[in-house]
Amino acid sequence: MFLSELPTPCYVVDEALLEKNLKVLQGVMESTGARILLAQKAFSMYRVYPLIGTYLCGAVASGLYEARLCAEELVRPMMERERGGRHWENHIFSPAYRDNDFEEILQVCDHIVFNSWRQVEKFGERARAAGRNIGLRINPECSTQEGHAIYDPCAPGSRLGVTKENFEKGLKEHGGEWLFSLLDGLHFHTLCEQDADALERTLDVVEEKFGMYLSKLKWINFGGGHHITREGYDIPKLERCIRRMQQKYGLSVYLEPGEAVALNAGFLVTTVLETLHNGMEIAILDTSAACHMPDVLEMPYRPPLQGSAQPGEKLYTYRLGGPTCLAGDVIGDYSFDTPLKEGDRLIFEDMAIYSMVKNNTFNGMPLPSIALQKKNGACELVKQFGYSDFKERLA
Repeated sequence: MFLSELPTPCYVVDEALLEKNLKVLQGVMESTGARILLAQKAFSMYRVYPLIGTYLCGAVASGLYEARLCAEELVRPMMERERGGRHWENHIFSPAYRDNDFEEILQVCDHIVFNSWRQVEKFGERARAAGRNIGLRINPECSTQEGHAIYDPCAPGSRLGVTKENFEKGLKEHGGEWLFSLLDGLHFHTLCEQDADALERTLDVVEEKFGMYLSKLKWINFGGGHHITREGYDIPKLERCIRRMQQKYGLSVYLEPGEAVALNAGFLVTTVLETLHNGMEIAILDTSAACHMPDVLEMPYRPPLQGSAQPGEKLYTYRLGGPTCLAGDVIGDYSFDTPLKEGDRLIFEDMAIYSMVKNNTFNGMPLPSIALQKKNGACELVKQFGYSDFKERLA
């Protein structure tokens, strides 16, 4: 099966492009000794976990189900395949853990990162007794983003991470020596689609506020949001940041990019269902922004589309919208060399990240199929969805 033969809508992950990203990340690890993990919140297509495991050191989860997915589809298969010699890690962070989930988390995760001293006090000794690495997420209160506070973990009132004031207050209130003795490392995640200069500024603040504790620990986790595989990203500066923590404090360094793993490695193939005119040309697609590419509305952003240009740049401009009842289910305005017509196929780019993990069945919309494009150009249809996938989410 080839791209033109796939049912639509359909997410397509390009194996060659994915591997290209993985090789860049592997290069950073080989150069610095840092350990890089897949952040599953951005990309969880476990069909390619064996490929990812060939290059990376494991994955990070945001909850029990992602942790189970990593254990079942990445860690255990890779350990069985390699039969010793390498260890793949399964990390987890949550703002707060549920009591009835924690025992299973202990069974599948290597590193457990807590969001407060209270969570360390509540669960830390159980994690230590199980031989798990224990981390605490810090909030350096260093915002490097502009625009939307929804993506800024350092925004005022953030629930993510312990500020310096609360770090020191917690040590004092809970008996610092005992509580701190449970920790193996510190974790921060403050970036979003950013370059290494933002990381460098953040490290300056981390050292200023938490540097006196770093030499007592084993590791530090730089979190995600590093656009390492984007063209123009300053990899030498990233590597200097990593070595800075290794050489100055003797720390192992972790990074957990999500987008960088599958950046520009996926597509969403869609079909034009109808065209109409209402003050401008409009095309209705079988793909919904609200259901199949929700970050278009949430981020928001205008996804790249093959063969198109900005409105007015080419001869025919269309507003592309989805088939739901939501008035704002609009992907964006694009121009084309020729008029769109019913049955035309369009290919949106950079659709591997976040789209698959955040899609939904609002209005009873069918979920897009999932395909893997092999290096020879042939496509393997990995997954198709039907009515039962919609119905079984309801009661």
